[in-house]
Amino acid sequence: MQNISEQEKIRREKLEYLKEKGIAPFGQKYVRTDNAKTVVEKYDKYTKEELEEKHFEVSIAGRMIAKRRQGKIGFINIQDKFGNTQCYIAKDMIGEENYDVFIKSDIGDILGIKGYVMRTNTNQLTVKCTEFTHLTKALRPLPEKFHGLQDVEEARRRRYVDLIVNEESRKVAFMRPRIIRAVQHFFDGQGFVEVETPVLQPILGGAAARPFVTHHNALDMEFYLRIATELPLKRLIVGGMEAVYEIGRLFRNEGVDAKHNPEFTTVEAYLAYADMYDMMDLIENFFKEVTTEVLGTTTLEFDGHTYDLSKFRRVHMVDAIKDKTGVDFWQPMSFEDASKIAKEHGVEVPNHFTGVGHIINAFFEKYCEDDMVEPTLVYGHPVEISPLAKRNDKDPRFTDRFECYIGGTEYANAFSELNDPIDQLGRFTEQLEERKLGNDEACEIDTDFVEALEYGMPPTGGIGIGIDRLVMLLTGKTNIRDIILFPHNRQRGKKD
Repeated sequence: MQNISEQEKIRREKLEYLKEKGIAPFGQKYVRTDNAKTVVEKYDKYTKEELEEKHFEVSIAGRMIAKRRQGKIGFINIQDKFGNTQCYIAKDMIGEENYDVFIKSDIGDILGIKGYVMRTNTNQLTVKCTEFTHLTKALRPLPEKFHGLQDVEEARRRRYVDLIVNEESRKVAFMRPRIIRAVQHFFDGQGFVEVETPVLQPILGGAAARPFVTHHNALDMEFYLRIATELPLKRLIVGGMEAVYEIGRLFRNEGVDAKHNPEFTTVEAYLAYADMYDMMDLIENFFKEVTTEVLGTTTLEFDGHTYDLSKFRRVHMVDAIKDKTGVDFWQPMSFEDASKIAKEHGVEVPNHFTGVGHIINAFFEKYCEDDMVEPTLVYGHPVEISPLAKRNDKDPRFTDRFECYIGGTEYANAFSELNDPIDQLGRFTEQLEERKLGNDEACEIDTDFVEALEYGMPPTGGIGIGIDRLVMLLTGKTNIRDIILFPHNRQRGKKD
């Protein structure tokens, strides 16, 4: 037997009351002519006298979120996806029987209201009800007015309640698809074609991350939920599609924190006959156009800081480290020398580190990453940590790769794609050695991808951009779970 509160018990009694009245407590189709947005758009221009004269009839429906009654009249607020509309209910307008149904209606019930648009004595636009329809009985009460769900984690678990009572949550929920449309508009406008690639992949590749593993019974094969869309998309470049992008879900079996969720969304794009510098121009234009389409400006406030996303600086990773620590990794040195310097600066050197490049990246992450506050493109990543990027022609210790940082957070990763199949096989082999030494995030050897490169892939620039972090930036949210409708949460009672 389900344990129910006193309020829930009373609501179930009202459910039986509706049935006795011949009213379906969980309703039927209801035809709406208007909503909170159109009522204002159409009728806000009229005065009280003009509305009384013109007698505009509307039909709206939504959830009752406020109710005030005195004797034979009452006011309610009906909430739909666009906002809420005040309605005036009078016993002499809807009849005694319907007024009794109105009296017994609870906050949270879903109602249909048909009537005429009017203005109250305080000039508020209101629907004067002539036909009252009870559509759905809410068996659970909403959280207290003005307080909502005080437990943030509970709000994320019961997003459906959060969306009802929290206007900010509704705003973010509707903003996210607008941002994704703007991303599509940008890439479509640049001549890219949107494609779809498999979520289940037999080879772990395209990024450094721990995967989720599953088993396909019919094929009797192990599959990974994809950690990146990179390798299938580059196969399409080999196939001659030349400019492709995919907005898709990725899955990584890693920690959960303010910036990471086990499943998340990215956009990856690949452009034939381009390089890292074209991708730098692309990401700068991307932020300009997407933020302008969504916000109407390239300047925004985020986490107490003002950013102008029309201006990016570019800095080499080694120069950033030198400026911060004084260590000059431009100088040739052995792995042993670099390890000694790392120890002197408190930088850990795990067993799977095999080259100076690993230590350079560890230095950057420890000393520089958080300092990348202003919009910055950090380029020149070591070859050891960039198995899919092309080597720099002038200094093969580094690759033509960059990451985009705003507020110390990475938003994009891009490079001149490695299209040499011999070099690519060698990089995969090095990754396999790292895996044996304990790096669980190292890639596997994707022989089919190497074979694809052997058919010839044109020089190509590629980029991956985090959609969730972009949404956080444009909505001012500092926790990824506030911009994902249904984030993954710990079990109740367990602490983060």
